[in-house]
Amino acid sequence: MRTFEEIKDTIRAGLGEIPCDLKLTNVQLVNVWSCEVYPTNIYIHAGRIVSIDPNADLPVKETIDCGGQYAVPGLIDTHMHFETTMLSPEALASVVVPAGTTTLCADLMEIANVSGGEGLRAMLASIDRLPYRMLIEVSSRVPTAPGLETNGAYMGAEEVAEIMNWEESVSLGELDPSKILFVKDEYIHKIADTLAKRKIVNGHAIGRLDQELNVYASAGISDDHETVTPEEMLARLRVGLSVLIREGSTERNVDELIRGAVAEKLPLDNMMFCTDDKHAVEIREEGHINYNVRRAIELGVPPVEAVKMATLNAARHFRIEDEIGSITPGRKADILLIPDLKEMKPSTVIFEGKIVAKNNTLLEECPVSDYPDWIRKTVRLKNPITAASFRKETSAKDSVRVRVIDLIDRQIINNCLITDLPVKDGLILPDISRDIAKLAVVERYGKTGGIGIGFVKGFGLREGALAFSTSHDHHNIVVVGASDTDMAAAVNAVAAMQGGLSVALNGEILAQMALPLGGLMSIEPADVVMSEQNRMNEAARKLGCVGSAPFMTLSFISLPTVPELGLTDMGLIDVLAHKLIPLEV
Repeated sequence: MRTFEEIKDTIRAGLGEIPCDLKLTNVQLVNVWSCEVYPTNIYIHAGRIVSIDPNADLPVKETIDCGGQYAVPGLIDTHMHFETTMLSPEALASVVVPAGTTTLCADLMEIANVSGGEGLRAMLASIDRLPYRMLIEVSSRVPTAPGLETNGAYMGAEEVAEIMNWEESVSLGELDPSKILFVKDEYIHKIADTLAKRKIVNGHAIGRLDQELNVYASAGISDDHETVTPEEMLARLRVGLSVLIREGSTERNVDELIRGAVAEKLPLDNMMFCTDDKHAVEIREEGHINYNVRRAIELGVPPVEAVKMATLNAARHFRIEDEIGSITPGRKADILLIPDLKEMKPSTVIFEGKIVAKNNTLLEECPVSDYPDWIRKTVRLKNPITAASFRKETSAKDSVRVRVIDLIDRQIINNCLITDLPVKDGLILPDISRDIAKLAVVERYGKTGGIGIGFVKGFGLREGALAFSTSHDHHNIVVVGASDTDMAAAVNAVAAMQGGLSVALNGEILAQMALPLGGLMSIEPADVVMSEQNRMNEAARKLGCVGSAPFMTLSFISLPTVPELGLTDMGLIDVLAHKLIPLEV
């Protein structure tokens, strides 16, 4: 919040009584309030915009000739999870800031499900050193599916209300429809407490339409980032939900939704961009929110409107447009200098009046904090894991009809496939010839020792196994395999690292990568992590895995809030009915 002294200093700088810190001259201002682009000068003092008047002539300490480049507001990611980048908040800076993102709205539900409110506090330890703004979408679902999963912590309505008072907290994190449609008082209390503070509630309305969607919106939900089709997008706009258009590693929604918006000439005022879950490798290769903007322009959105979706629209949605989202007097001086508006590749990134990145490089690295020991030791297997742990018995003789999670390419939603699988010696077997592998989720908090077993189609796995300790949202160890022996080897490797990724073949580990922060994030710099990610993806592909991000796909298979099926340590979940169901039909 702005103090008396800050406001007074800004006024005095504008009156020329004290010198401004910085002047950007010879610049084309992209004004997202007036939807214009015009030449002007930009004056900055104490991290805020003082003037954009082209005729102003104020005393200044430093002047930068911008060479006719465009001045664009810093970009805003409206919904993301640090944990699925596999990077700490510090390491992520070197990836997202050079791409022009200066504000991240982060739902820290992953670390919260592992370590609760203390995990959130640990993540915020570095916030004052970051060359970008971290805003918090306070996790509403810890756990996500009570009674259907085992997780590491619990955050009730009182604790959520307390965290909502933090200065960084801007919203209640994504709330799935089961909490509302089944009228669960605890979550309705969380909504009411949030709305009473005049903050918003983020949604997660995947698969919901018609009256269910109306009921969901009526509870006070403000948006949805799970929109997949233009029809769903229009349905959400009609009931007053803003659409956060997502482009993650496996959830690729920008092309279809922007094409639909352009074709139907829909107003864009209530649309903005997010990444949700995007690995650092994909961010480095294609971009962050600037990719969404660039692709929107390519698909027919006027450039200023595309920029506005990533800036002012987002700031207004979170009710912080008085602070960020535009290059206008009094706002924070988050500015990108961009040679070509259609390319959206910044040559310079200014955060709160200071140059923090140039030519795709962070000017000053942000070292990873010394995180406490307890957050590095969160994996505790209750029982030894062997090949026998993954046997699935049946009374059937030669074959059995089962429910299989059928993956959908480039999406996190899936279909329920009912099919026959072979049986041998009373055990249900995968059918690798039909691309049906065994899937399991192993409880990793030392509470129950539960192992949920199912099957998945579409992974492409021919042999071996992959394991990962990031399995949404409970974050037990999820493993997919063609062999029980390899599944056991992969899970044990992840446990030995206190979290991470592993690839096994013939009982041996081909590749592994440690994620010791809550079993979710690395403590290494971004370049090291991205190199390791590439190595892990390559090892997975050698076993036959398809898709650009096999481990991201693996992490979402277990999610009990994404239709149609999910798998947790307790078993197979019918997501829409929000209940455990048998594997056999």
